[in-house]
Parts: sequence; structure tokens; C-alpha cells
Amino acid sequence: MDDPIDWLGLIANIAAIVTALVAFAGSLWYVVERGTKRRRLEAYLKAERDAEGDKGQRSVLHLVARVGLTEQEILQASFRSKHIGRVLTTNKLDGMAKDILLEYRD
Repeated sequence: MDDPIDWLGLIANIAAIVTALVAFAGSLWYVVERGTKRRRLEAYLKAERDAEGDKGQRSVLHLVARVGLTEQEILQASFRSKHIGRVLTTNKLDGMAKDILLEYRD
């Protein structure tokens, strides 16, 4: 006599496999997207440094407008990068922090 197919178990196994594949694809997409944002920020800062002849320091607000990333994405990319340095500017009157400038460093 043939054993009846355990449909519920089969569907559960397929769902577990699909869930794992979707999770893997999502994490892979996240890592690639994060690296793309970091490289885009590095390329912009390097081009600014090379073209303008100055240190290439740009404010986070400037980078939001020019690179098209949010402040959070810019700061996260700068912390992950070996080539982006952060410079804190202060108010001359009271010495309080005023702005964060990012620059490309070799």
C-alpha cells in the first residue's frame, strides 16, 4: 500500500528553503548596496579634492545635495571607509562643535 504524501510537511520544507534563499539574497543585496554607496562617496570626495586644488573637505549637507545619499548613509559610509577622514569644525567664540567635514585621504 502506498504511503500518502505528507503535504503539510512538504510545503513546510519548501517554505523553509525559500525563506533561506530570500534571506540570503536580501543580505547579499544589502552588502553590495552598502559598498556601492561607500565607493560613490569616496569617488566624489576624491574628484573634488583633485579638481578644486584644496583639501576637498565637504560638509555632510553639501554631500547630501551632491551625492544623493542621506546624512545617515554618508556618515555610515565614512566610518566604513579607509579613505574618508572626518574633520570637526568648531565655533571660534565658544569652541563648540559646528560641523563635520569629510575629506578623501590616500
